[in-house]
Amino acid sequence: MIATILPGSTNFHAVGYNEHKVSKGVARLIEILNFGSIGIYGTPTSEELVKHLTRYSSRNDRIKKPQFHVAISCKGHELTEQQLLDFAHQYLKEMGYMEPGHPILVYSHYDTSNTHLHIVTSRVGPDGRKIDHNNERRRSQEVINKILGEDSKKKVDLDFERAKKYKFKSFAQFKAVMLSLGYEVFKKNDTVFFKRGGKIQKTMSLGDIYELYYQGKPDTTGARQLRSILKKYRDTCADKEELKKELKKKFGVDIVFFGKKDEPYGYILVDHSTKEVFHGARILAVDELLDFSTPQERFQRIEDFIDRLFTLNPKITQGEIFDKLRRHKAYIKKGVIYFEDQSKPLKQFMVDALARNNRIQWIESFNPMTDVERDILCKMGKGTPSDLITLSPRRYNSYSTSLARLHDIFDDPNVTDVRKELRNEGFIVMKDGDNTFAIDFNRHIIINLTAEGFNLSRLQSQRQNQPTQRKTPVRIRPLRDVGAGHGENREWEVGYKGNYDRIDDGSSLKR
Repeated sequence: MIATILPGSTNFHAVGYNEHKVSKGVARLIEILNFGSIGIYGTPTSEELVKHLTRYSSRNDRIKKPQFHVAISCKGHELTEQQLLDFAHQYLKEMGYMEPGHPILVYSHYDTSNTHLHIVTSRVGPDGRKIDHNNERRRSQEVINKILGEDSKKKVDLDFERAKKYKFKSFAQFKAVMLSLGYEVFKKNDTVFFKRGGKIQKTMSLGDIYELYYQGKPDTTGARQLRSILKKYRDTCADKEELKKELKKKFGVDIVFFGKKDEPYGYILVDHSTKEVFHGARILAVDELLDFSTPQERFQRIEDFIDRLFTLNPKITQGEIFDKLRRHKAYIKKGVIYFEDQSKPLKQFMVDALARNNRIQWIESFNPMTDVERDILCKMGKGTPSDLITLSPRRYNSYSTSLARLHDIFDDPNVTDVRKELRNEGFIVMKDGDNTFAIDFNRHIIINLTAEGFNLSRLQSQRQNQPTQRKTPVRIRPLRDVGAGHGENREWEVGYKGNYDRIDDGSSLKR
């Protein structure tokens, strides 16, 4: 277990970083405490969260960097999200950040092989005083050691009760279940030892384990399904570590290998959704499971590999394929596949499909709910066919907030140039047929001014001294290559040039 205290900030940039992860679908805001009505009636925006934290922190203007940002991680998935959240609550309380009225945001990230949370709050206490930060990192480790010491026995008992619900038929399978829960289990004579964090946490009689063996018939249907899944994902993964990650993420199945790290002699599958445990050799021989192609063979088969990715996900984008290819130390640039010192043109239909999918992703990021919203975005997306776009099932909070702001502008008699005021808010006005839209390309918001009942005559400049002034026609502005986009790892996109990714990938995890 590790708690990494990240740099402070004057503008709470950690909120933007975590919300960016949420927008990518690799994180989720799992808890929001003491933010008033924010988040109760809809999904909060980054702006709302930052504004509340800033206003709360202003009660002590001597603190220049009020942001407190900490990442709490465990090894692998030895703790569930809820267990890690409970640990985070105890940690924050010991560090002085859980007083009544203290605003706290907790995000869970899913883009790494370990369970981890990011917590964003203020260093200003509810009484306006700065929360003690002396020897902060040393105290943080002392708090972790204290909590782990208090909870270790209770946790091992709870995890053992969880393990008893699985259908294991041998001691090896029982070991695999416990290993998937974060424990090393071994036996000596007639005693079974449970080890975690370098310490023996529990002992019990081997006979008590024997009594838990499942006596029912094997799940042959589940075994056939797992065999098919293993073969399919083996051919789209570079190595066994990526294969383990993919099966755990997509199916809730742990692969537990036995033997040397680079030369395992066997494996066991633990299906957490069905509580089934399978002997690997009866599903797919370990040599066949680990028959990943050589780099030379992989390059020759790379187009087939990409084609299979399209089969699994017809709307896959170049960025998503890039994440797959980089594990093979290959990449695509301008329609060409590069691998070490070799290159090969990608088939034209794949180039066209990637460009189309990137445009689809861009259009769907606006969350269009109606056909007319979808159609104008498709026109700006280089004529993307509208039947490829999935309409959004609901309006998001950012839409409602922007809609209210636009009503304020249109209804304010003191605003003489509505179009200019809209530009100041980040909106461009565009007309398509009988409908006029306000579009924010940075925040990906589209509002049909016609359908929402706005007084469109207010879009004309009210210059009393120039009654004959020629009115500039409203035209749809050409869009720059929307299919290109920016890389997910560009630091400006998350608003901070810190090394968050090193925290998120678990590379610095210690015990």
